[in-house]
Amino acid sequence: MSRAIVPMGAEANVVLAALHADAFAEGDVWSGQAIAELLAVPGTTALCLCDGTNPLGFVMMRVAADEGEILTIAVLQGARRSGVGRALIKAAVKAAAPSGVERLFLDVAENNEAARALYAATGFREVGRRRQYYADGADARVLMASLEEDI
Repeated sequence: MSRAIVPMGAEANVVLAALHADAFAEGDVWSGQAIAELLAVPGTTALCLCDGTNPLGFVMMRVAADEGEILTIAVLQGARRSGVGRALIKAAVKAAAPSGVERLFLDVAENNEAARALYAATGFREVGRRRQYYADGADARVLMASLEEDI
């Protein structure tokens, strides 16, 4: 089967919530209702990477003026280290660029070394911190990439 990026709307909230639940610890999981509410906000988009009809992961982002924010990237545990996360970041950048986005931001848990390595490899750099941001008390590192320079 071939992999494809597929836009997902609020009607896919159950599928996206299941992906999120597989990817994150219990305290950090987003409900279907929360995902549907986010997708109802103008400028918010979800892109899912599917292998045939099987969803492997998704990225949710929002765009406002010349900035974008990756709200979450969720990759099934069984699909990690297979290029899904990198493909989702590239898809987010490609989707944001036509809107005039110059900078893309995201938060990542300080203790999520695999995600931090992925983001560093795709051009993100630390620009701030949020103390005790996550349910487990971990700090969040605020990362930014300039679409013109970094990615």
